[in-house]
Amino acid sequence: MITNFRDIGDITTQLGKLESGLFFRSGELTELNESDINFLKNKCGIKKVYDFRSADEIKKNPDLKINGIEISNIDILASITANGASLEGMLSNSDIHKSMLETYTEIVTSQSALNGYSKFLTEILQTKQPILFHCFAGKDRTGFAAALILKISGASDEQIMKDYLKTNESRKIANQSILNSLEGKLSASQIDDLKVALVVDSSYLEHAKEILIKQFGSLDNYLTSGLKLQDDYIEQFQKIYIQK
Repeated sequence: MITNFRDIGDITTQLGKLESGLFFRSGELTELNESDINFLKNKCGIKKVYDFRSADEIKKNPDLKINGIEISNIDILASITANGASLEGMLSNSDIHKSMLETYTEIVTSQSALNGYSKFLTEILQTKQPILFHCFAGKDRTGFAAALILKISGASDEQIMKDYLKTNESRKIANQSILNSLEGKLSASQIDDLKVALVVDSSYLEHAKEILIKQFGSLDNYLTSGLKLQDDYIEQFQKIYIQK
């Protein structure tokens, strides 16, 4: 089953329409059946998967290798000691809301995140092809990547937040499965904390935006000074992916 899967394209922005069938997001691709594989490979035509998880996460739950689809690992939080976006990280924190805000700060400012999103955005400008990007739950590291693509496409804050919050509905079954698997292994308070950690909150993405502005001044400066992308990156991206 492909959890938290969706195409973030086919939305009309102030600049035009972001093409559909090119930017797909999801959770980890670990338990796929033949129907899922056929869907990704033949229906969506995906050529490359970007896995934003850590080496430890991948070792425990590797993506299923699919013939004809390249997998590229970009560890977004490699330079962070505690990965609050992994399941283990979620379970190790007592103040979940504070931990998630700290995770989003690192997603914006840590060197591994800057390097990782730079590589990701550079490659999608160089090669136009259907891609899928994901992390563990497809909500934080993936959610920020989706927000970047949508913002560069000219999407409004409301459109970006709408896609971001879709995760809570898309992950309902998967989240309940995780909670069921840990029943009896965690205390009631730990289960309650995990329920909070497994969903997204608008304050997380808003916090990321605030940190980005505080640290870099603007999206343009984040892209050029933080990610070291070319000065006309937004213009080139829109030329390739936005239908006027």
